Amino acid sequence: MKNLFFLLLAIAGLSSCVGSNDKKDSSRVEKKPNVLFIVVDDLTTTLGCYGHPIVKTPNIDKLAAMGVQFDHAYCNYSVCNPSRSSFLTGMKPETTTILDNRKTLQSVIGDWVSLPALFRQNGYYTMNLGKIYHTIKEEDNDYKGWDEIYDFKATELGEKGERRNMTEDVLKWCWWMAAEGEDEDQGDGQIAKKAVEFIKSDHEKPFFLAVGLHKPHDPFIAPKKYFEMYPLEDCTPPELPEGWEPVYKHSLPGETTIFNKFTDRERREFLRSYYACSSFMDAQVGKVMNALEESGQLENTLIFFFGDHGYHLGEHNWWNKVTIYQNGTKAPFIVAGPNVAEGVRSQSMFEFIDIYPTLAEASGLDSLPEYLEGKSFAEVLQYPSLDFRSEVRAVVRRGDMLGRTVKNKKWRYIEWDEGKKGRELYDEENDPVEYFNLAESPEYQEVVAEMKGLLYQDY
Repeated sequence: MKNLFFLLLAIAGLSSCVGSNDKKDSSRVEKKPNVLFIVVDDLTTTLGCYGHPIVKTPNIDKLAAMGVQFDHAYCNYSVCNPSRSSFLTGMKPETTTILDNRKTLQSVIGDWVSLPALFRQNGYYTMNLGKIYHTIKEEDNDYKGWDEIYDFKATELGEKGERRNMTEDVLKWCWWMAAEGEDEDQGDGQIAKKAVEFIKSDHEKPFFLAVGLHKPHDPFIAPKKYFEMYPLEDCTPPELPEGWEPVYKHSLPGETTIFNKFTDRERREFLRSYYACSSFMDAQVGKVMNALEESGQLENTLIFFFGDHGYHLGEHNWWNKVTIYQNGTKAPFIVAGPNVAEGVRSQSMFEFIDIYPTLAEASGLDSLPEYLEGKSFAEVLQYPSLDFRSEVRAVVRRGDMLGRTVKNKKWRYIEWDEGKKGRELYDEENDPVEYFNLAESPEYQEVVAEMKGLLYQDY
């Protein structure tokens, strides 16, 4: 088993310049906090702390009890590369121009200072474990931001196990495997092991440790013990409204005819494999958290845990991402650590472009770039009942056409190709999964006009 390991300083010759609502003691700790930045691939709110009835995530639930759990955190683009490139630069996808998984970060980054690079400039030791940017390849990453980069792959044993493609190989990604071996026979298990080793080692500088866990991203692979936690009969698919169809062909990315062929068993297998991978991921988070506690660093470590975007698990008869609906754009988000309230669920709403300035302010960093398009919600970490954004926005691309959405607490509004290819309006209070389009109903035209104004409002 080989590690993909880069000592960037040596290779590139880069310098280090390149609950209640009561807050904790708000006096800033004299010592700069460590940062544990956990990004999980394709994670929706299938977590115990978010109220899922059967998914077992005790370690993430414990983390939520230590800090603030946000119920209204929204990505700016529900695909890996656009989302990560956006929140790691603090700019909207339209500004980065990264709107798919093909365009590279290095083709646009220029003089921008990425989030990890800002930490490095401020004297932090920075480490990338796993998937933080879209890949660890130089063209997709920002090597100026890291002292070290690692990624890992499954062992020979971990590549064996019972497996099945749920679409008879039509969709090459759509398969699960109950793998042989233990956690460390999988890449994420090795990422957790390396994170533990790093946390327990001696540190001359505060650290920014970025842990990018791949699961529950497809293909759905986890040690078989996690599959055994979820009998098929307990994995209940969502029910669609009778006669429901997508509003427009482009409302969903495609492949709907394939998912229409899913049997009840295949839907349950999809859920079981996603749940198994989520519990596997949770176990790795637990190992990293335990290492912080055992090494005495938990009290001075600021922890950001979140999914890079949302994911549909049968809602809208869609089993993937790349939408601008609630399930596509909403993701779990938990913050814990110094000067963060404990055991609170916050209803404050924010966008992922706000992560960069928030983490920078909460860590006391200097030289924050002036061009950032997000804004800091660091005060909300101490006072979780505060309002923040009154609406959030996101985009998605369909060929040469953009879909745009704006959402507030009451409504979600969508326009395709600036309205020329259709519009959608959903009542978030009475139709939270967004099945019933009201955009063409005469009685809602005032709402449509109001939301349209918000959609194109400069912010």
